[in-house]
Amino acid sequence: MEKDRSTARRPAQRVTLRDVAKAAGVSHQTVSRAINDKGEIDPETRRRILEVAQQLRYRPSRFARGLVRPDTTTIGLVIDDILNPFFPELIAGVMSAAEQRSWTVLISTVQNDHGREPELLRSLAGQVDALIGYLYERDAGIAEAIEGLPMVVMGRPAQHPAFGVVDVDVRPGVQAAVDHLLAQGHQRIGMIDCPTACDPLRRQVLLEATAAQGLPIPAEAIVETEQSQAGGEEALARLLKAAPGLTAVLAFNDVVALGAYRTARSLGLTIPGDLALVGFDGLSLGEILDPPLTTINIDKRRMGELAVAQAECLLNGEHPPPATVTTDLLVRASTGSPSAGASG
Repeated sequence: MEKDRSTARRPAQRVTLRDVAKAAGVSHQTVSRAINDKGEIDPETRRRILEVAQQLRYRPSRFARGLVRPDTTTIGLVIDDILNPFFPELIAGVMSAAEQRSWTVLISTVQNDHGREPELLRSLAGQVDALIGYLYERDAGIAEAIEGLPMVVMGRPAQHPAFGVVDVDVRPGVQAAVDHLLAQGHQRIGMIDCPTACDPLRRQVLLEATAAQGLPIPAEAIVETEQSQAGGEEALARLLKAAPGLTAVLAFNDVVALGAYRTARSLGLTIPGDLALVGFDGLSLGEILDPPLTTINIDKRRMGELAVAQAECLLNGEHPPPATVTTDLLVRASTGSPSAGASG
């Protein structure tokens, strides 16, 4: 009896759209159409779904009941940090593609607290028709949080078979950067890596490309840091102390490269005479540096557009093949030839 009283005190779990879909034996999208009276559904199917929803005491979320029109498709976009200059172009691509379809976009951020991703995904899953995310959470954790909602992951391959994917092929850009540096006379290349970003391919491709040219990068010529300007500052200081003969450095991204710039200047080094710097992401902030930053470019707006196209396929009951955005090298003035002193 005591056990029954304990169980009774537990708050009841909210019935979701996925619960109704499972009980009615239909898709999440079909339930959404029935609940919102969108019209493109068989009347008998709609009647049965509404009956199941009533039996389960399903209540649409406040968002679904009041903040959007019943005939509006809403997608949620989850990103790491809205202040990160990588994301505005990506958001613009999502917004533009959604607007073309007369869709609504709900944008949310975990504010660099990656542990909040499952919680945020669970919250958004009750408010949107599909989700797009630039996430750190493992696929299994994402799938558990969204409970069958159409999901598109960005910037990485997916292990979950139901997810849409927009991945980035880093190989062409990194290979072009290595070829460019070698053509400029650089033979001692290092890297500032950010392993917490869960993107090991940048380092892997750099190591493969330099080794193929007979110039393997020693372990001491690669240092790890966080994804921030401050991380780039302290990392370059450590890198030059560990490998003082370096003439060129590839930074994990442009924000880290910005920090490396500051350290190079504080040490009295000229760019690119004493040290050539290459960033990654193709951010416009690299153009305001002096000299402007050479960077491996990602078409971030295209990533957003492709993510919406993937979401559309999933909402239509299709499973699209993974979409891939390639990379290229934007050569600017930070990667000229090393000076005689630096190369000697």
